[in-house]
Amino acid sequence: MAELCPLAEELSCSICLEPFKVPVTTPCGHNFCGLCLDETWAVQGPPYLCPQCRTGYETRPQLRKNTVLCAVVEQFLQAEQARPAVLDSDGWTPPARAAASSPAGQVACDHCLQATAVKTCLVCMASFCQEHLRPHLDSPAFRDHPLQPPVRDLMRRKCPQHNRLRDFFCPEHSECICHVCLVEHKTCSPAPLSQASTDLENKLRHKLTIMYSQINGASRALEDVRAKQQDVRVRGAHRKMDQLRQEYMEMKAHIDAYEANSTRKIKEEEKRVNSKFDHIYQVLLKKKSEIQTLKEEVELALTKGDEFEFLEKAAKLQGITTKPVYVPKVELNHELIKGVCQGTSDLKNELKRYLRQSQDKKPEEPTAPGDPGGYSLPSMPKPARPGKKVLKEEKKTKKPATASSSKISFGAPEHLDIKETGQEGAAKVPLEPSTSVPLSGKVLETFLAKSRPELLEYAVKVILDYNTAHNKVALSQNFTVASAADTSQDYQPHPQRFTYCSQVLGLHCYKKGIHYWEVELQKNNFCGVGVCYGSMPRHGPESRLGRNSASWCVEWFNTKISAWHNNVEKTLPSTKSTRVGVLLNCDHGFVIFFAVADKVHLLYKFKVAFAEALYPAFWVFSAGATLSICSTR
Repeated sequence: MAELCPLAEELSCSICLEPFKVPVTTPCGHNFCGLCLDETWAVQGPPYLCPQCRTGYETRPQLRKNTVLCAVVEQFLQAEQARPAVLDSDGWTPPARAAASSPAGQVACDHCLQATAVKTCLVCMASFCQEHLRPHLDSPAFRDHPLQPPVRDLMRRKCPQHNRLRDFFCPEHSECICHVCLVEHKTCSPAPLSQASTDLENKLRHKLTIMYSQINGASRALEDVRAKQQDVRVRGAHRKMDQLRQEYMEMKAHIDAYEANSTRKIKEEEKRVNSKFDHIYQVLLKKKSEIQTLKEEVELALTKGDEFEFLEKAAKLQGITTKPVYVPKVELNHELIKGVCQGTSDLKNELKRYLRQSQDKKPEEPTAPGDPGGYSLPSMPKPARPGKKVLKEEKKTKKPATASSSKISFGAPEHLDIKETGQEGAAKVPLEPSTSVPLSGKVLETFLAKSRPELLEYAVKVILDYNTAHNKVALSQNFTVASAADTSQDYQPHPQRFTYCSQVLGLHCYKKGIHYWEVELQKNNFCGVGVCYGSMPRHGPESRLGRNSASWCVEWFNTKISAWHNNVEKTLPSTKSTRVGVLLNCDHGFVIFFAVADKVHLLYKFKVAFAEALYPAFWVFSAGATLSICSTR
């Protein structure tokens, strides 16, 4: 019956706050009980004011019974009779207001301050016991002093302006007033305290009933939202995820078949060329054997002493001719191989372009009809088919790659030169010109010789960046622990988020100065620790740490430890240490990885002329693999 609550307010008289009894309508359009309005205007006198909108009438309007409204009220009252039963069935009824405590026997005499008062004088504004009340009863001077039962808290009940008892309540000003104040409140609708208390109690009971109905409605709405949420989860999202899984499996099968076909073509070409080389080798081997035999016969003939025998043998050998060895030109069909490679490259670029376009496109957020407060659910963006316009715009915005030289070294002075190329994608944070100083081998050796307490002087607090975490990377412990999760974390799409490898970056980048942090490898079967530029790719195989020119790392792959940069691997000696220290010196251009135990031991060092600011980077692969940022303070 909660739907009847708003109707109850409309069908209630604003004077008595009860359903209309013989309702009448004023010329200004407001409805009141006929008796209530008559009593109000009888006390008020001209001008006659509408109790609701305060419209004034010089002469009292002639009012008639509103028969239509009377019928509506009668039907409403019949429907309202079922309302208490509904409330009782829910085990709730409006609480009853506590009865006012009787003042008798609880008020002390204001004269002797000992005996109990029996009466209160409204003129003297004092309470008297039986003994001290005698003058009011015997003396004619006190005959016009009205007496009433003892009043508690007399000082609080007195009007501070007129020193009279406040026996009325003004609803317009929400205050209790005395009978002298009535003159100042002649435009208001004051009522005795008992009547005003009853009216307000009825209003509060009615409001409490409405609030109870609203709470029931909110509870039903909450249950409905949970039911719809479950329906979305089970029937909507899970079904779509299964469909997506099937689609991606089919796409992977197509890509695998394309790879197998391209590989087969190159292998067949290699086999054809190898067969030709084998044939040429056999012919040349036979030719060499024949020449070798003829040479031996000529040498033997030259040893003959008899002229007749020599001339006969020499003439025969002289007639045999030999030709120089000829090797025909045999090589791979470069046009075929170039076509296969170009096709694969075009496929990769088209896929990257499509993924980048889908990633950058903001999803629409339509507001679900009927949702309270305009609550909206994000919708999946429709993938746009890349066209000529997109290709033209990409050519315009494509930035030329920047190159800088870097050197990888391990232990001995021996090192490998590698060229770096910039990567498209995330915005680069260039280093300040003052930090691009020449590499100093002496500074590097100084840091290699430092103890752990000396390294901790450069310690920084690393926090993992939620917006870069792959969906299979779970973050915990105030974003200081990264672990490989069994299920997707359902992160919101973000341009900086890794989508191919289960990796995460640090929140802060470093473009100058010296910085040191330590990482605990709790399960170090498949994980990696390193640094990278903010421009490192976020999609595709080239987004993995160390597989591009924008990242440097040390990686644990089962029992194998390797250093990686620009897809070049350097195998490292194994270590039992589970803690790794990373020292980044942006000013002198090197990063060092230490195995941390009681002492620090060098794992690997990179000397690089850094071109951008660097972020701590982490990779976790196998289920349960966990990396924890160590507190060094």
